[in-house]
Amino acid sequence: MTEEEIKKVSQLYKVLSDPTRLRILLLLKQGELNVTSIGEELSMEQSAVSHQLRLLRDTHVVRSRRQGKTIYYALDDHHVIDILNQTFEHIKHQ
Repeated sequence: MTEEEIKKVSQLYKVLSDPTRLRILLLLKQGELNVTSIGEELSMEQSAVSHQLRLLRDTHVVRSRRQGKTIYYALDDHHVIDILNQTFEHIKHQ
């Protein structure tokens, strides 16, 4: 592993370590949603949701697409689901 790869893995785990971001990812595991829907599900202000989504997008954990004035968010790829599933599976064994 290169130093750059180690830094990227560390950054990914930092992003995934926040409970709010984990809740967002678990919602997105079910399919793409917009900021309003995520905010309603988590009882959060849209600005707070947008901030968390920006961090997730910047680390390539989620992706976005625009449809008219609405932006929809989804997990970036199946690796994100695999990481979450493996992590929760690990926790169940403790």
